[in-house]
Amino acid sequence: MPNEFRLENYLARVGYKGPIEADLKTLAALQTAHLDAIPFESLDPFLRRPVLLDLASVQAKLVGENRGGYCFEQNLLFKAALEAVGFEVTGLAGRVRWMSPPDSPLGPKTHMMLKVDLAEGTYLADVGFGACLLDAPLQLKTEIEQTTAMGTYRISQSDGLLWLAAKRQGGWRTMYVFDLQPQIQADYELGNWFTSTNPLVPLVSRLIMERLAGERRFKLVDRALSTEARDGEVVTERTLHSADELREVLRDTFGVTPPVPAEEIFSKTGG
Repeated sequence: MPNEFRLENYLARVGYKGPIEADLKTLAALQTAHLDAIPFESLDPFLRRPVLLDLASVQAKLVGENRGGYCFEQNLLFKAALEAVGFEVTGLAGRVRWMSPPDSPLGPKTHMMLKVDLAEGTYLADVGFGACLLDAPLQLKTEIEQTTAMGTYRISQSDGLLWLAAKRQGGWRTMYVFDLQPQIQADYELGNWFTSTNPLVPLVSRLIMERLAGERRFKLVDRALSTEARDGEVVTERTLHSADELREVLRDTFGVTPPVPAEEIFSKTGG
């Protein structure tokens, strides 16, 4: 069947060889492995290529073609993997606030995340928020600081909504706003179309990539490559000056095989 999920292929792609149980330990380990192996990348929206959300296309791209993807692709793949293991998973949607002034109105639902119900409690799992990849599942509890290997996070509640924030060098920064209303595939198709085609959305106008590996967060925005440590502390920064440098970074830092030559991608980042 075209939409059949192949768990063994996914586990090989992310390099996971640990126990497979529907518990918190496995969830956390799978999230870590996924983020290391499958980077966030916006190559398709940036190149004006369609982003397909049927499971066969997502598997072919992120598992079979050595590619990454953005939130809808990443979390649809992760959801399928978790369900294949036996987790109880609900797809949610959020409104991104990372670049929004605090007093600005809420935007559309352009982000996907997951609610995972475990014996240990209910958790938020997300492998696709490219501005600040979440390195571990978070308890769906409000007003407590939750510390992970790469950051400190807090979920608060206001106006009937849940607000996820990350502690940065300059203080708390809201990632996105969400509720617990389950979403269906059609909801994600609409959000995906808007996010991957609207010229005002950053993913369409800029090359954005991010990968979490060990205690480092690698980010590429157009030609600016940076490495961050815990809580967004910048460790290194440099500018890519050629297609050869970009090709090397795609291969060695992000582990991505681009769908077009690096020269074509590099030329578009100069606009």
